[in-house]
Amino acid sequence: MQIHPRAVSTDVNEVLDDLRRIVRVLRASSRDAERRLGVSGAQLFVLRALAGERAVSVNTLAARTRTHQSTVSGVVKRLVERRLVHRALAEQDRRRTELRLTAAGESLLARAPKAGQERLIDGLERMARRARAELAAALHGLVRAMGLADEPPGMFFDEEPAAAKKKTKTKRKKGTRRGSRR
Repeated sequence: MQIHPRAVSTDVNEVLDDLRRIVRVLRASSRDAERRLGVSGAQLFVLRALAGERAVSVNTLAARTRTHQSTVSGVVKRLVERRLVHRALAEQDRRRTELRLTAAGESLLARAPKAGQERLIDGLERMARRARAELAAALHGLVRAMGLADEPPGMFFDEEPAAAKKKTKTKRKKGTRRGSRR
């Protein structure tokens, strides 16, 4: 597709600028969390959603983070591996898994900044209900026009921090390769 400057309308520029602002803040928040704490922005967001609770189910956590259960499960798995979250079967219903922050998770949160996703949600919730509904409809239309309706939404910047990636690679080098036998 070739773009002609004269064909670009002002409202398209305004939408792009506003999307850039939002993405920039989310990216900066995620990088800051990674640099200062060693967790991704998505991981920080999940930790914040667990804060102050004795035990939370994966489904409750998905509702709090406004994501699908399978999406939040992947983030939780990495947090459990890092020992920032504890996962256990519920005492009263052994079919239910409960999550809670570990002491290390609480310590990390004590020095953590607000997650970018929290700022985004706060801003959306401050909007008038009608304006929010109009924005949702417009974004749905944009997603359809871009052919992205079947793309899974996922969490913003749900990447494993570089420090954790290095540890994983180091462990792999010391042990056997994936799929190899000893």
